[in-house]
Amino acid sequence: MGGKVAIITGGSRGIGKAVVEKFAGAGIKVYFTYANSEDSAAKLAEKCGATAIRCPQNDSEKIAETVDKIYAENGTIDILVNNAGITRDNLLMRMSDEEWNAVISTNLSSCFYLSRNLVRAMMGKRWGRIINISSVSGIAGNAGQANYSAAKAGIIGFTKTLARELAARNITANAVAPGFIETDMTAKLPENIMEAAKAAIPLKRFGKPDDIARVCAFLASEEASYITGQVISVNGGLVI
Repeated sequence: MGGKVAIITGGSRGIGKAVVEKFAGAGIKVYFTYANSEDSAAKLAEKCGATAIRCPQNDSEKIAETVDKIYAENGTIDILVNNAGITRDNLLMRMSDEEWNAVISTNLSSCFYLSRNLVRAMMGKRWGRIINISSVSGIAGNAGQANYSAAKAGIIGFTKTLARELAARNITANAVAPGFIETDMTAKLPENIMEAAKAAIPLKRFGKPDDIARVCAFLASEEASYITGQVISVNGGLVI
């Protein structure tokens, strides 16, 4: 994968960080965005030789500027991993407009903004990889996560549409749907909820961020050139 250029959103922590490390280790020139974790982003960039860019994921103009900057520096952008995501959990009857809109714009609209700004360059090269991070919640739903589940389910439909639109130009689009992964997000769960979740997983444990990163690296490679429009579930058997 040496010589390829990738953008990874939400790359400073958790799954995004693991993807940055995996891609950089494969010789890919990596740019990653972050929202607030400046210290973590700087340390990761130095460690991996990657470039960190502060960019709000729900700001289409800033995203367009970021893509233009990367393209101007490299003349190509080959791989996109839409990973950025937040939660604002609440029961439907209590969920505010802000909680709904924040999750939809950050988790779903960002995929649209990034992909729209990248596909023209990929089409010109007749090569590209788009990998969107969905969730088990987008497949099965989850109480208290109407916003998150809707966004992650939307990513699946968006991915399949991209796959159909772009296949003729040798561009693949796939989604990865993690289950419970050991990240800052799951670390905030109460102990009883974590234990109940593990009991429901056939493998009886949470996954690691690198479990997702390895799948992303495969989907970005030539070995996955005949795979498009698919949802790869990585959840320990939670949803079978």
